[in-house]
Amino acid sequence: MTTHDKLESINPATGDVVGIHTVDDTASVDAAVARAREASHWWAGLGFDGRAEVLGQWRGVLTRRMAQLGDVVHQETGKPHGDAQLEIGLAIDHLAWIGSHAGKVLGRRRVSPGLLLANQAASVEYLPLGVVGVIGPWNYPVFTPMGSIAYALGAGNAVVFKPSELTPGVGVWLAESLREVVPDRDLLQVVIGGGETGAALCRADIDKLAFTGSTRTAKVVMATCAENLTPVLIEAGGKDAMLVDHDADVDAAADAAAWGAFSNAGQTCTGIERIYVHDRVHDRFVAELTRRAGTIHAGTDAEAQLGPMTMPSQVDVVRRHVEDALARGGRAVVGGVDAVGDRFIQPTVLVDVPEDSAAIREETFGPTVTVRRVRDMDEAVELANATRYGLGASVFSAARGPELARRLRSGMTSINSVISFAAVPGLPFGGVGDSGFGRIHGPDGLKEFTYAKAVTRVRFKPVLNLTTFDRTPEQDSAMASLLTALHGRATQLPKVPRRPIATLRERAGRGPRQSGRS
Repeated sequence: MTTHDKLESINPATGDVVGIHTVDDTASVDAAVARAREASHWWAGLGFDGRAEVLGQWRGVLTRRMAQLGDVVHQETGKPHGDAQLEIGLAIDHLAWIGSHAGKVLGRRRVSPGLLLANQAASVEYLPLGVVGVIGPWNYPVFTPMGSIAYALGAGNAVVFKPSELTPGVGVWLAESLREVVPDRDLLQVVIGGGETGAALCRADIDKLAFTGSTRTAKVVMATCAENLTPVLIEAGGKDAMLVDHDADVDAAADAAAWGAFSNAGQTCTGIERIYVHDRVHDRFVAELTRRAGTIHAGTDAEAQLGPMTMPSQVDVVRRHVEDALARGGRAVVGGVDAVGDRFIQPTVLVDVPEDSAAIREETFGPTVTVRRVRDMDEAVELANATRYGLGASVFSAARGPELARRLRSGMTSINSVISFAAVPGLPFGGVGDSGFGRIHGPDGLKEFTYAKAVTRVRFKPVLNLTTFDRTPEQDSAMASLLTALHGRATQLPKVPRRPIATLRERAGRGPRQSGRS
């Protein structure tokens, strides 16, 4: 809640105020970016080994104080402590990967110059942009923004981070923990506020902005950044599907579906929201998913596996999707409209939901999932791809997993598991379509926060100097001969099928040859 120049952080499970923060205006955002610019020069100059040492020390701080950070996450999001620890642990693992791989991915490497420029030495390296702005989400306030923050730092940039207005305390904690390692450098700074603060960061003197949030807000961010031609990285949610083939391990699929759909109270951008199950195993799967969903509940008691809806307005979205699905002929085999409370939503499994309903077409972002029977996996792929989103997906199949995964229009797919791709530091994370563009994590995530620097150097005098006005006709002829030898050999030309002689005579207008016999 924002009051004038103060922002209150609220525990969504209880409504209690857990923190009060000063809102940053345009002037303070610009000042933070200026400090980051100064720090970026020192940071880039440390080199890969120096940066790895600092990031390693930060990793140690995060690990030793994981419980403290987890409590901040719990207070601001309401999620169980175990789930908070899980996302922090994954972020720490990514940080370790960055420290040991940044030099290999971004460092200078030689490139073959080719025969035409054999006298040149060629190389490429990836240099830091300078200052990166990050606008983070509230659903995973550590793991998701660290996918941009840590990779930007690992690539040699300084970062200015605007956490969600729902989780400002997590952002402040992260910045202060890095300052314990480098107290005199503004490598990671936090600016606090809502849309106006985010707009100020977009318009500031940054070199790139990484955004995670809704597709609607992503378009606003892109338009604002376009004023200064500031490049953006967008991760804008999804409507992920799971496919269950006839030969799948049904129990394992149902277990994974329950986790993918309900964990974090369904507030996961790569969460499972649609499931397409082969006709032969559909009933078994629904029965097992129903059983598992019945053992899961949201609340504040010690046994609760799910927390509250962190963003209060999302409750109305979930309620609308469930009501629309039921009104259009769908059935709730678990939960339903009554499962949607004021702060907590209990797991809901919907079947027989029309494909043009809101629960299928729009991102729900709550602990609900739809299940549809399909005749085969071809129909499943067609339905799964019939969405404007394309973030993640899951396939359960004993024989056809890789084939089906490749056919799905999504940036990531897990075979016989859910969301596993996010936990593998070496894999890129991102989507297509309304799910955004650009990648965090892995080599692609490091390169996302750099620019490629290509360099050539003359090693010896060329036999054919092609870049001079003193070039002679003889040299042009020699170059043409060389190109022909390299790229114009007969074996490289398309083969034209030989036509029958009679056909050639007919095309010449002479008709078929007449026989001399009567």
